[in-house]
Amino acid sequence: MRYRIGDIVEGTVTGLQPYGAFVQLDQTTQGLVHISECRSAYIKQVQDELKVGQKIQVMILDIDEYDQKISLSQRSIQDLQDIKDADFTEKHNFESTYHVYWTNQHLNIGFETIKKHLNQSLQEALVKLRQ
Repeated sequence: MRYRIGDIVEGTVTGLQPYGAFVQLDQTTQGLVHISECRSAYIKQVQDELKVGQKIQVMILDIDEYDQKISLSQRSIQDLQDIKDADFTEKHNFESTYHVYWTNQHLNIGFETIKKHLNQSLQEALVKLRQ
């Protein structure tokens, strides 16, 4: 079977390692679910989440073009389901939302800081370019 990135397929867990779980997708194809792709929360051990022989649904994240190794994710499917279940019908009043600014919005300094250090910055840039 030919797999594509983004496909959701069912497979069987065939092996567990500290770094993830190997999943058999068909008779000739196997992929790896990295421990970070099991679910969104922290997982101490893969064995706490998956068992050998367990059938799971996974999303194909990546297929290495040279050795055809397949990276799988169980977390992506859960995230997709959370998005589908989310209620986006509630309207939000974005005008009253608190905004975070990188500078103090009460100070009106404009470009004074840049103007003050412009010559020094230009000299440093010219020295680096001439190296």
